[in-house]
Amino acid sequence: MTKVTLTQIGPGARFEAKNEAGGTLRLEGTPEMGGTGEALRPMEALLASLAGCSGIDVVKILSQQKEPLTGLVIRVDGKRADAIPAVFTDIHVVYEIHGPVAENKARRAVALSAEKYCSVSKMLEPTVKLTHEVVLLPEGPAK
Repeated sequence: MTKVTLTQIGPGARFEAKNEAGGTLRLEGTPEMGGTGEALRPMEALLASLAGCSGIDVVKILSQQKEPLTGLVIRVDGKRADAIPAVFTDIHVVYEIHGPVAENKARRAVALSAEKYCSVSKMLEPTVKLTHEVVLLPEGPAK
């Protein structure tokens, strides 16, 4: 069982989530609700969770294939419904894979994550249109 505790920090809608190992994530509401712009909003955290889940898969798969990955940047764009609740209707994920990684292996790693391994992706899949693309950059990521 996975457990997370959310605790209000300061005034307004500002929170810290903590797992049993002590890892933390800060979340907040809109500025009207007391958010400061210093933490992720919950729906942004969902996009970050999707990127993190898939990124872990891609790194693991490429590492097992002994591909020379020097960096990975994942950009996620989510389109939300113009209604309440404003759920995501479309999410597009761009995988920027750095290093002299074989194109077929990079594309396969992303596909395996998106279609088989990423739990976040599989949870979203029934209600959200998920798309992805792979961008290969032979040099390392910009610092």
